[in-house]
Amino acid sequence: MRAALFLLLFCVVGLALGVDQTNFKTCDQSSFCRRVRKLQPGNSKFALVPGTLNTYSDSVTADIIHKDNQHLFVFKLEALQGNTFRVLIDEKSPLRPRYKVEHALKDTPRPGTIKVLNEDGNQLTIVSGPNKAVIIGDPFRIDFYQDDVLSVSVNAKGLMNFEYLRTKPNTEAKNEVDGNVDAAAPAEATPEAQNAVKPAEDEDPGAWEENFKSHHDSKPYGPEAVALDFSFPEAEVLFGIPEHADSFVLKSTSGTDPYRLYNLDVFEYLIDSKMALYGSIPLIYGHGTQRTAGVYWQNAAETWVDIYTASNNVVSSIVNFVSRSRKADPPAAQFISESGIIDAFILLGPTPMDTFKQYTDLTGTGNLPQLYSLAYHQCRWNYNDEKDVETVSENFDLYDIPMDTMWLDIEYTDAKKYFTWDQYKFPNPLNMIKNLTDLGRHLVIIIDPHIKRDTGYFFHNDCTERGYYVKHADNRDYEGWCWPGAASYPDFFNPEVRKYYSDQYLLSNFKTVTSDVMFWNDMNEPSVFNGPEVTMYKDLIHYGNWEHRDVHNLYGHMYIWGTFDGLIKRDPNQRPFILTRAFFAGSQRYAAIWTGDNTADWGHLQHSIKMCLTAAVSGLSFCGADVGGFFGNPDPELFERWYQTGAFLPFFRSHAHIDTKRREPWLYPEKTRLVIQDAIRKRYAYLPLWYTMFYEHEIDGGPVVRPLLAHYPKDKDAFGIDNSFLLQDRLLVRPVLQQGVSKVDVYFPAIDDKKTGDLWYDVDTYQRYEKSGYESIPVNDYKVPVFQRGGTIVPRKERHRRTSLLMQNDPYTLIVCLDREGKANGTLYIDDEKSYGYRKGNYIHVNFAFENYRLTNYFIGTPKYDSKSWIERLVIAGLEKVPKSATIVIDGISKQLDVLQQGKAVIIRKPGVHVRMDFSLRLNN
Repeated sequence: MRAALFLLLFCVVGLALGVDQTNFKTCDQSSFCRRVRKLQPGNSKFALVPGTLNTYSDSVTADIIHKDNQHLFVFKLEALQGNTFRVLIDEKSPLRPRYKVEHALKDTPRPGTIKVLNEDGNQLTIVSGPNKAVIIGDPFRIDFYQDDVLSVSVNAKGLMNFEYLRTKPNTEAKNEVDGNVDAAAPAEATPEAQNAVKPAEDEDPGAWEENFKSHHDSKPYGPEAVALDFSFPEAEVLFGIPEHADSFVLKSTSGTDPYRLYNLDVFEYLIDSKMALYGSIPLIYGHGTQRTAGVYWQNAAETWVDIYTASNNVVSSIVNFVSRSRKADPPAAQFISESGIIDAFILLGPTPMDTFKQYTDLTGTGNLPQLYSLAYHQCRWNYNDEKDVETVSENFDLYDIPMDTMWLDIEYTDAKKYFTWDQYKFPNPLNMIKNLTDLGRHLVIIIDPHIKRDTGYFFHNDCTERGYYVKHADNRDYEGWCWPGAASYPDFFNPEVRKYYSDQYLLSNFKTVTSDVMFWNDMNEPSVFNGPEVTMYKDLIHYGNWEHRDVHNLYGHMYIWGTFDGLIKRDPNQRPFILTRAFFAGSQRYAAIWTGDNTADWGHLQHSIKMCLTAAVSGLSFCGADVGGFFGNPDPELFERWYQTGAFLPFFRSHAHIDTKRREPWLYPEKTRLVIQDAIRKRYAYLPLWYTMFYEHEIDGGPVVRPLLAHYPKDKDAFGIDNSFLLQDRLLVRPVLQQGVSKVDVYFPAIDDKKTGDLWYDVDTYQRYEKSGYESIPVNDYKVPVFQRGGTIVPRKERHRRTSLLMQNDPYTLIVCLDREGKANGTLYIDDEKSYGYRKGNYIHVNFAFENYRLTNYFIGTPKYDSKSWIERLVIAGLEKVPKSATIVIDGISKQLDVLQQGKAVIIRKPGVHVRMDFSLRLNN
């Protein structure tokens, strides 16, 4: 009863009031942020120690000294392949090891080669290919050049900070947490660690122990923050550091809190806010008209990021920046982390796409998902029982709306015990699953990391007996509150725990699912309802004797890694699908994400694009938002526009809170249902494009959804646009994001300084737009402004089916939109849509090229997959005149085809060529 009352109160307060900001810290309430932020620029205390330099084939090392307290640090600069450097700084002789992030990088980075040039006594130049790093000794600074252009400066503002580990002044003090005595502070340090100059951080009242609301942090190792600033001399805007519900371009933090990276459960989160949310990727980019550079700050502790630009306003910031000296005051970011070491990767671009790929070279790309996961998903908290699931599935068929996947939230379980079912509501889950799969549909169910403390629950008993839970410093199992009531949390940093958890997915253990059922990992920040800031205490202990403060932002990442391993063990040849709420750098290797507990209003709809764009350039292309908003009840217009927007974001799922009205499409007026049907059908028509884009993302690391600046880096007017986005470089999507409008302004970006624009074709009418700049586009209930770029070829499937599985052998339509030279290119990728056979070469990857009124194809690799699909139609837009006929040549045999004019395009029906066959098609004038 107590647990039920607590959870009811939590839900009701959340729905009634939205997020309570006072439950989450500001920088001024965070001791390490507060004290580091007091540092004044231009007064760096760090310098290289003369005579300590060592050089190697790929790196240099040296000692660094803090000139006031004389503490020593070790510095390493590594050159990596791909226009990338790595900067590492750690204490030379720490009282205990400091945490170094593991499991974020996909592999050990590939070393480059260097040549060392001695300039003078205070400057050293390291050359690696077209790049060089100039190290200044005193004050310590590094300038990184790409093709002799200064791209990134480290510690140019002099804001570096590194709080060394030391002994607590009062070693007799003991701290009480929840009425229990924690371990004493560490023993006295060696005389070397004691210093005549009292560190400034000791003056802060929260340096050695800290309280927030009723929660106490014992801080047994004292102040240990690290900070460093990075300047981008060629940049005009900065972007990155997800996850925040804010603009794509980062705003100045002058006079406000910094952006915060600390994985937290924030329901009904604020928009236009720098507050921390569910995921953290400490990656930032600086972009200007001439080049792009980036910095990946590899640290899993709580981190704040200050942004230094000319103005909070993006447009005036750009104007002011261009009008002043770049070298004097370029945009900059300062990363401030509570613990760990300095570990920063410098990404030198020089183009936006180069820089994005340099990051995914380090942390990996998303795996090609099964095709169905790119189709439409239907979810709510909760579908009540097996009959409810069956009825919803049947109604999608009754109303002729495609749907691939049903989802079940926490109420399917036996009293919130995961890997179990409620035997009254779901007595025959295998039969329910079979009924879905027989229709070509799938099921996704939720598994969260909080484990119900119930002696009748096998998972809890095993974790207790084997010591698998996260612990207090005195080795007691940590207990918090979440959906089950009293709960504990497995320590997924322990390989043995991760293996135990992953083994639960084996069908020999989880016998009431099939290998086609996939999983949703929620609440994995981790969320703890009665914990500080709705999460764990920082002084809890993980495997390896690391404090939770060191690894907090990695917890969800380790959890989804365990899930991924479990699904691979369950069926090694089936690609897993996992949805996660918490994430870190590298999480794209395991899961898709969504933007969390949003609200049914226009502002949250608008921010779904901004948030997914920022995630995509940070490696996480597979992103979406709860269509309709998780909280609240969307009116028909908002619901329609959200479906139309979601249909062009990678992850497409409708989801709703348990206390909202049921909102399946047929429960709205017929007009709304038909608009939703149209939006979902458009998504299914473009599934061949989505699948091709995700395959190419896995291969080359380019984001699937992209900001305009990715392909139009010289167009300053495009830098701050985040109400539009690109799908690769093929489609430009500008959803309708305001209420009651009859037109929207679409920005067509410029290629160069002369404001030359690409050609863009409306995908509905093939109306051509030739100029860069804003164009007012009329919209109606069904109209979403989407444009195909001239010079591209896009594959579609036009036949309406219940699910994507039933489309597998359907024929393709190729949409050919010509550029000013009458040319176009595009790719199509095909495989079995499910297995890992493609990694053994069982696929078809074909490039189509149109030039001089001739369409040809060539295969990228040898086509080995035995697809039954063929090309049934060509649509060509941009021809100067309508041809009289067409001739297709297949295996030396010619066939004449009719050409029809349809509006502003021409149609060639039934070319009759199999996708595995070479062909050439000529238009006859």
